[in-house]
Amino acid sequence: MSNIAAFLKPNSIAVIGASNNPQRIGYIVIRNLLTGCFNGPIIPVTPKYTSVAGILAYHSIDAMPITPDIAILCTRAEYGPEIITQLGEKGVKAVIVIAADMTITTTKNKAVNYQQQMLVNAQRYNMRIVGPNSIGIILPWLNLNASVSPIPANKGNIAFISQSAAVCTTILDWAQNKQIGFSTFISLGDACDINFAELLDFLSQDTKTDAILLYIDSIKDARQFMSAARAAARNRRILVLKSGRTMAGRSAALLHTSGETGLDEVYDAAIRRSGMLRVHTTHDLFAAVETLAHSVPLRGERLVILTNGGGPAIMAVDALSNRGGKLATLSAETINKLSHVLPAYWPQANPIDIMGDANIERYQQVLNILLDSDDFDALLIMHSPSAIANSTQTAQIVTNTLHQHSRSQRFNVLTNWSGENEAAEARSIFTQAHLPTYRTPESAISAFMHLVEYRRNQRQLMETPLSFGEITADPHYVRSEIQQLLRQNRHHLETHEIRPLLESYGFTTLPTWIASDAAEAVHIAEQIGYPVAVKLRSADIRHKSEIHGVVLYLRDANEVANAADAILSRVALHYPSARIDGLLIQRMADRSGAQELRIGMYNDPVFGPVIMLGEETIHWDISRDAVVALPPLNMALARYMVINALKRHKIKQRSSLEKISIPALCRLLVTISQMIIDCPEINAFDIHPLLVSGDELTIIDASMDIAIFDGDIQQRLAIRPYPKEYEQLCQLKDGKQVLLRPILPEDEPTHKSFISQVSEEDLYKRFFSDIGELNHEALAKFTQIDYDREMAFVAVYDGMIIGVARALSDSDNKEAEFAILVRSDIKGTGLGGILMTKLIDYAKQRGLSTLTGMTMPSNRGMITLAQKMGFEIDIQIADGVVDMLLPLK
Repeated sequence: MSNIAAFLKPNSIAVIGASNNPQRIGYIVIRNLLTGCFNGPIIPVTPKYTSVAGILAYHSIDAMPITPDIAILCTRAEYGPEIITQLGEKGVKAVIVIAADMTITTTKNKAVNYQQQMLVNAQRYNMRIVGPNSIGIILPWLNLNASVSPIPANKGNIAFISQSAAVCTTILDWAQNKQIGFSTFISLGDACDINFAELLDFLSQDTKTDAILLYIDSIKDARQFMSAARAAARNRRILVLKSGRTMAGRSAALLHTSGETGLDEVYDAAIRRSGMLRVHTTHDLFAAVETLAHSVPLRGERLVILTNGGGPAIMAVDALSNRGGKLATLSAETINKLSHVLPAYWPQANPIDIMGDANIERYQQVLNILLDSDDFDALLIMHSPSAIANSTQTAQIVTNTLHQHSRSQRFNVLTNWSGENEAAEARSIFTQAHLPTYRTPESAISAFMHLVEYRRNQRQLMETPLSFGEITADPHYVRSEIQQLLRQNRHHLETHEIRPLLESYGFTTLPTWIASDAAEAVHIAEQIGYPVAVKLRSADIRHKSEIHGVVLYLRDANEVANAADAILSRVALHYPSARIDGLLIQRMADRSGAQELRIGMYNDPVFGPVIMLGEETIHWDISRDAVVALPPLNMALARYMVINALKRHKIKQRSSLEKISIPALCRLLVTISQMIIDCPEINAFDIHPLLVSGDELTIIDASMDIAIFDGDIQQRLAIRPYPKEYEQLCQLKDGKQVLLRPILPEDEPTHKSFISQVSEEDLYKRFFSDIGELNHEALAKFTQIDYDREMAFVAVYDGMIIGVARALSDSDNKEAEFAILVRSDIKGTGLGGILMTKLIDYAKQRGLSTLTGMTMPSNRGMITLAQKMGFEIDIQIADGVVDMLLPLK
């Protein structure tokens, strides 16, 4: 990522608009660079001064003695485009733009977009920009403070990327107090060019970075962001603070960054789907940062609480319960040991209340007993001001005990020393000892639950889905039917119009008949049997409830006739010009014991199609009544969606009704996801309601909005769906027919079986080491891939994987590295050549310029195959490797 490296590994810096005036940005940037002790050349450029801060200045950009790695623009917005051109001619490839308000209105009421002009000029020279409206970047490990921040950053292992300058300085001020350091600190500002995705790609490989924090106002390229976030979250812990949770907040964010904001619930779903963790307030962010800075990966969710006060412990338990956390259960052995050092009246349960008369020695004894046990995964140590156990002295003894105990690093330890005057010095001791510390029980629990929720998101990222078989619908038929409706200028469709489309995907719907008047409605009702429902059919009235256009449970001819006449009369009175296309007659479904759910598909302006699930209500509001998920869904992801809806009470398992079948509901959600993928003409889809009785799911009413679609189907979703177009049947030399297709998450069991049937020698040649038995996490990384940046083709015969070919491309989509593995007993059948050809065709279609690979000199089969396919071979005997390179352009 050479175009990003210039920003994050610079050797020289120019400051355009440097100044000796303390009130100018150019002065602050120079001062910060000097104060930070940056070790490379600093080049002030200004026509006003001979020197700036004692450094020789240059009157123009072309007069600079060298081409700097970074230029910082401290000039007014209107000078930006011309300066970018001058820097481009000088060969500068990285620029930070401090100026804000790049889009202005002149006195002649004419809008001038300096940002767009600047971006066009930069692209001409292959130049990258951070900003505008940025406060700069800070790289503590390089002693580089190329910013206007009044507060420096200490060295640490957390990277911070923010669209808000104010949030940047707030975080820096808090971090100074908590002695928390950073590996990288970047103010993106309006992010007109370099964005979160590119920085996530870079920082996820940075050895100085263990965790990444993002402050987001808006995302401009959801596909790129999701792809980078999903990859980075496998390697680094990532926290997100997203503003714009309310409608007013979204409007403010839109003004702040000029980007589409989208629904907050959709951002929530995207962050979870990526394996990241979202926090909702700066207070939560501070707590989470402190926990991340000092924590080890959470091995489980069991929390034990050690306290000298029952009240604060109860508050902690309440907070834990409200957040869905788990208290650890103490074993009989641990209770017995604790009973030997605690008063006879201690509760003998978790929380472990060592009583208000506890001295320092009691804290130490109990702590050692707990650290010797395996009853918990995390420990919260609490202390209320006490005349017997001094706050500061107790903190020091606790810290010493933890550091001296050999098993303390196996657990996450959090501390809560309550109070201000008495506890301030104690909390300082914990901070210096790199132990997270909090003022209140609730904030300590909140920090612990951040670790828990992050772990859950990571597990979701790695869960192997069940397969429920192929969806048998014919998408070509469905699309042709939709396009036929579009040719008739039909854009909003009701239940009776989309019933054939729904049934082609296997959905159960209620039969529907059309009547032109009350008499025909009665005749139909007599034929199908009572009770029935009568509904208005009118393309001009989208919400039938506005005129009571739906009447249910009609039990005889009189009721049907009266309901039909009443509906038509209300339309004539309130919408006299509306077209009436008749009345819909449906037999009432058996609702006894059944529950009514609502499922919708909404086209988010940022993330594209999303799926919503909740209970049917009269005034359905997504933010209040539904959970959201991004397609494509598989059974594991659908199950998370349903469980999330149950946990958040968006749907309820009512004891008086037939219990909802979670697998059946998951299958329906996965099928809806596939329908959305197959049919890009669907702009919106609403099932209202879905009648659920056990595993019987019936669509009572549905509506759909459709529109002409002429774009790339694969680019429509924020996450690239399974690329079915790559499926291909091939024949081996021995006559076997094999299916070549992209790998699926559901392939994990068969992939494990495949690996077990490859000889140790062949595995060693593939992986350059003895790999032993692959665990679930390793297999998940092999099977749960991002089709946007990597590909794995599996050769399947008789339901079993017999070969795999992989290509992993760089983030610039220029080069991909390949690997091929064939089951040892299949070698010699020509499968390796078939897989290699498939990879080369794929790489060319992706527009890659080079395909590379590496093997051992002893792997003659792979070397011979590569030579046959046109690869350039470079045998490096000294290193024991063979490099293979195929130019594709």
